[in-house]
Amino acid sequence: MNTLWIILTGALVAASCGFLGCFLILRRMAMLGDAISHAVLPGIVLAFLVSGSRDTLPMLIGAMVAGLLTVFLIQSLHQSGVKTDAAIGVTFTALFSIGVVLVSLYTQQVDLDLDCVLYGEIAYVPWDTWQWGTMDMGPRAVWLIGGVFLLSLLTVGLFYKEIKLCSFDPAMAAAVGIPVLFFHYLLMGLVSLATVASFESVGAILVVAMLVVPAATAYLLTDRLPVMLFLSMGAGILSAGGGYLLATWLDSSIAGAMTAVAGLLFLLSFVFSPRYGLVAKALARRRFRYE
Repeated sequence: MNTLWIILTGALVAASCGFLGCFLILRRMAMLGDAISHAVLPGIVLAFLVSGSRDTLPMLIGAMVAGLLTVFLIQSLHQSGVKTDAAIGVTFTALFSIGVVLVSLYTQQVDLDLDCVLYGEIAYVPWDTWQWGTMDMGPRAVWLIGGVFLLSLLTVGLFYKEIKLCSFDPAMAAAVGIPVLFFHYLLMGLVSLATVASFESVGAILVVAMLVVPAATAYLLTDRLPVMLFLSMGAGILSAGGGYLLATWLDSSIAGAMTAVAGLLFLLSFVFSPRYGLVAKALARRRFRYE
């Protein structure tokens, strides 16, 4: 049963992050997840100082507020003329540095386990369960990440046309009266929520990988957004299942193995994609040479 919970958690993280990662790829903000995973540190420390508790809920609330602040600062810098990649780099390094200073000033005498909050281990998921009365409802992570995934599906489903147009042509969207900034923050808020909800349980590396790699894999395989969304979720779920089997076989890190499988799937699509793959391009050049 523990194996099932671990694979289910990894699959939910992969599907949720892969689904939202498609929009990050289209908006050229692929490393936003990495920025959020670092920039939440001051939020975690401030949540501890305010609540005096190391419980999961205040830590997640602090991390979520810091994640949303990160998105706001990145967008503000970008609107002021700073390139997106530079805005991401400046924001997450500044916030992470503030978090390090706060840790050194206020938590030296406290066992504040930041590794547990920031770089959780997916193998421990089955033991952190949610008790409802006398009933064992299963791992907290499954409920939390599953809820975020359903929220993301519902939100994108309700505003699919608006989010799609804002992602491909924000100028056109603004011209027809769509509030581009609102939908940007709505989508980035979902990314922040999914990132924060996931990384405590599965680790920051796996979250960042699943935000980028499955979506990039799907991007190489299709030019249609609906197909890309489903392919990214499928690639993520396959990475989770295959990664767990690989980790069991090698007796290695589960999150690392899942990330490795995701990278392998991307490599296969990069080489064999029917339109953008290296093999297809080589064949096209060869046909052009003989025509």
